[in-house]
Amino acid sequence: MRAMTLTAGGPIESFPLVESELPPPVPGAGEVRVRVHCCAICRTDLHVVEGDLPAAKRPVVPGHQIVGTVDQVGPACVRLRAGMRVGIAWLRSTDGTCAYCRGGSENLCPASRYTGYHEDGGYAEYAVVREDFAYEIPSVFSDAQAAPLLCAGIIGYRAMRRANVERGGKVALLGFGSSAHIVLQLARHRGCRVYVVSRGENHRRLAMQMGADWAGADAGAMPAKADSAIVFAPAGEVVLAALSALKPGGTAALAGIHMSPIPAIDYDKYLYGERDMHPVTANTREDGRKLLAEAAAAGLKMHVREYALADANRALVDLKAGGIEGTGVLLLDSR
Repeated sequence: MRAMTLTAGGPIESFPLVESELPPPVPGAGEVRVRVHCCAICRTDLHVVEGDLPAAKRPVVPGHQIVGTVDQVGPACVRLRAGMRVGIAWLRSTDGTCAYCRGGSENLCPASRYTGYHEDGGYAEYAVVREDFAYEIPSVFSDAQAAPLLCAGIIGYRAMRRANVERGGKVALLGFGSSAHIVLQLARHRGCRVYVVSRGENHRRLAMQMGADWAGADAGAMPAKADSAIVFAPAGEVVLAALSALKPGGTAALAGIHMSPIPAIDYDKYLYGERDMHPVTANTREDGRKLLAEAAAAGLKMHVREYALADANRALVDLKAGGIEGTGVLLLDSR
């Protein structure tokens, strides 16, 4: 099968992903094999490729926002069958027995494993997943439209939960990439006023086109203090801007898997007044199921930019440079 493989990490500008021919994976007990139609790219992929995250597997096929069709079913599968369209996300497996798993916080499982990091992902023609970690995709979404929901959407949904976003509230989004453009739509569907902070003029323009109430480069210029703030930018200094944008009693969520160091926080200026700060760590499968249902009900429209699989390096270069409005999607057999 065709795949884009990472053997040694490095700056994405050096094009470290190499087009390879690999044997197709074989599903084991409780697993299914998926013929990949498309795979959305993600900043986490960039962190894997450039070494911001410690290497877990080499060589590895990145990619964890996968949409495709089940084409082989391993022994002991009971839910999925050949021909079903499914999605594969970042969270690949947990032990199912630890206190976190039993308590509904499987995202914190110490034995958790991740797609495109611990095991090969979706920058390839085939991928394997445990059937209990695969998502059935609502029919209202095309393949390319569904792919960004499987990480950008799921993590955005969890960040909304962690930021205590309530219907009719005021929400600040700091950074306007793939996840934020989905959260904006979810928040608007819930009747929220949404303020977007981004350095990119094109991103601010897109935010306004998508229904933001305000978009600017400086959180200090927002027309009102927010009840909730979500930091999507992987820059620690943005956390201070998010906290300063909150009214007393507000909550900030930090949605990234990797972030540069957060500067020293002046307690009186940024936290006093019972402002809360909640990091986001991966997601639960329940987050994924609820996000897909709400996205379908809200009629979300994802902004995507399509690339061929062989152009995965170029797509990640564009992502790093802020040159993609919405989400980049690698096409293999999209429908």
